[in-house]
Amino acid sequence: MVAAIGLSQYNVALFHLVNHAFFKALLFLSAGQIIHSMMDEQDVRRLGGLINFLPLTYSIMVIGSLSLLATPFLTGFYSKDLIIELAYAKYSLSGTFSYYLLSITAGLTAFYSFRLIMLTFLTTPNGSKIKYLNVHESSLIVIISLLTLSIFSIFFGYLFSDLFIGIGNNTFSSSIFIHPTNINLVEAEFSLPLIVKLLPALLTALGAFFAIFTYQQKPEFFVDITDNFIGKNIYTFFNGKYFFDIIYNFYIIRKSLKYGYYITNVLERGVIEIMGPYGLSNVLFNTGKNISKLDTGIVTSYALYIVLGLISLIFLVFFPVIIDISNYPLLLLELRLFIIYVASFILYLII
Repeated sequence: MVAAIGLSQYNVALFHLVNHAFFKALLFLSAGQIIHSMMDEQDVRRLGGLINFLPLTYSIMVIGSLSLLATPFLTGFYSKDLIIELAYAKYSLSGTFSYYLLSITAGLTAFYSFRLIMLTFLTTPNGSKIKYLNVHESSLIVIISLLTLSIFSIFFGYLFSDLFIGIGNNTFSSSIFIHPTNINLVEAEFSLPLIVKLLPALLTALGAFFAIFTYQQKPEFFVDITDNFIGKNIYTFFNGKYFFDIIYNFYIIRKSLKYGYYITNVLERGVIEIMGPYGLSNVLFNTGKNISKLDTGIVTSYALYIVLGLISLIFLVFFPVIIDISNYPLLLLELRLFIIYVASFILYLII
């Protein structure tokens, strides 16, 4: 779907979205049925041999997997295969790259789909006996849902392909616009070399065969190829998810935590608190403490405060007259007097 949107094939993306809904819902519902019947066991390595206990679920899951793999004439075939062909039909470097990447992805999809089927249904039982004694098919309502999704996973693509991607069809022309330079359905259908059309199918078949071979005929295959220096390192690389988590945690998470620690200690608990709550409280406390020193209990001090207050009041009232901007020398003179007055008052407070 995302690849189709990247190729500007929005009608094909919508078609694949609808197709994908049926067989993916079928697979997830089947997986839920297996988990429920096996007493909430979700590790496929602890399953196996369920074909004899859940034959209906097995058949339905095979249908969903084959539709997911774009098996010819199933629902997924009509959209997934077309998306891969449309990538090559762009006849550009990016389109060709997308084509090969999608083809390889199709092979990997086939591998993990058949790996799931092999480990769940066709290998020897690997779970505890008590779990196998309680295995059972789902209730009727779930079976009806599974069968309905199975029918759509088989026939929907064939029945409704012309509605979504039919050449000359304008069903979605009023809601989906595709630039004329990106319309290449004709090229994808009729002008591609045969090998281009067959390569995704060949890689899909190869992936499915490889899964059957490794998990049915030679289950020790992956143990053997990792029993050496190169194999162990390759296994470690892929098992470690390309070391993405290690790199991410070391270079991003660790640096972010260190930066957060620095911000907390230097800024939040340092500069901000000194200039903010603690600084303001200290200023107010010291100011109140200094003002309280003026309360000396001496009558002459109170008289001085009254006189200074009156002088300050008179100065504020006549300030516009005293500070006359039009008379520059007078302005300097009165400013000097004002500075002397303020300095004398501050000196008195200190003494």
